[in-house]
Amino acid sequence: MRETRTCLVLNQLHEYPFLDELPDPWLDLLADLGQPVEYPAKHRIFSEGDRAEHFWLIGDGAVTLDVHDPERGDIAIETIAAGSALGWSWMFPPYRWHFGAVTTRATRALRFRGRDVLLMCRANPVAGMDLMQRFVGVTLERLQATRFRLLNR
Repeated sequence: MRETRTCLVLNQLHEYPFLDELPDPWLDLLADLGQPVEYPAKHRIFSEGDRAEHFWLIGDGAVTLDVHDPERGDIAIETIAAGSALGWSWMFPPYRWHFGAVTTRATRALRFRGRDVLLMCRANPVAGMDLMQRFVGVTLERLQATRFRLLNR
């Protein structure tokens, strides 16, 4: 019988558009790796330049991506809404965050250790390719959103 935590995570994984149409066997693999977490409002999840070791699927709540400017402080770049993935820097050297992330309100999420997910992807290359393509899609969406904001200043 599966652990209660794993069953809870598996049920939650079905809530995330990021994982739409991911086959059940792959969701099962991810469920074994996910950890439910909760953060209060204004909690800094990670800072620009810190070591990137995890990613999150945001459940309830929201997270703002920011960059730090020594003269102006933290500058908001984008807000990540419920249902979205947060964090992709764990996939690529130098494994450092390119932005910071802070909750805008109380936030519930599933946290995954990147190293464990990479091992899962290596052991299951088809699942790994699917998951990596999803992260590339998130990255492209974020780049386009940033480009749009810069052009409309």
